[in-house]
Amino acid sequence: MARPLTTAEATPWVERWEIQQQRYATARTERFHVVADVVAHACRRSRRPVIADLGCGPGSLAARLADRLPHARVLGVDQDPFLLALGRAVHGGTVAFVDAWIGQGPWTAAVSGDGPLDAVVSTTALHYLPTGELAAVYQQVHDLLRPGGVLVNADHLFQDDAPLRELAAAVGRGHTARHTERPAEDWAAWWAAASAHDGFAELLAERSRRGPGPGGDNGLGAREHAELMRKAGFAAVGTVWQCGHSVVLAAVRGGGTGPDVM
Repeated sequence: MARPLTTAEATPWVERWEIQQQRYATARTERFHVVADVVAHACRRSRRPVIADLGCGPGSLAARLADRLPHARVLGVDQDPFLLALGRAVHGGTVAFVDAWIGQGPWTAAVSGDGPLDAVVSTTALHYLPTGELAAVYQQVHDLLRPGGVLVNADHLFQDDAPLRELAAAVGRGHTARHTERPAEDWAAWWAAASAHDGFAELLAERSRRGPGPGGDNGLGAREHAELMRKAGFAAVGTVWQCGHSVVLAAVRGGGTGPDVM
């Protein structure tokens, strides 16, 4: 087993991760705020809400949720041992990181120990799952949530029609040009630099041993994701925010009326 990383070792790499990710998610910071707004509202009656972030990486969204809802138990779920190690070193005081491969094996057991979840979130992760696997994950998430619990997927969800995809892309580029400097380092360069760092050799060897994730984009748009969510049993599904092709899609499990949840 690889040794744990120290906070001093991990912090610069998490900071670099945050910067390079600005290349890939239009209005990323605002999108995180929107997810937190949705989750805070969904959990407003829970004294000790439990929230799971699927495909959490080093904890970018999970840590923000823990800051917004300090009374919550926030679980960050991922199968990448290096990103999990970075997250534990930097955000381990507020986020419980869980090593589990979403959609593979009994992954739900790793997040269900505290009972039904109040919210499940994901950002820029579920589009990697093949359609059949994604449908199964949505069904599993539905069953993990309490009545009235919410699933929030913040991702690159493209328009169905090619002309609208082009217009949405133009909106995204315009927003980025007005609000964000383009980072010099991209995803590939970040990983190349991490791979050249001697202190990460064991973790990266384990990452290589586990093999790559599901692969490329499944190509599904917001409408198709919403259809899969409805088929999974969610009572209400819809887009709550969008900027270009950066979308926050929310789904609510039915049966949530009644007294405050304890």
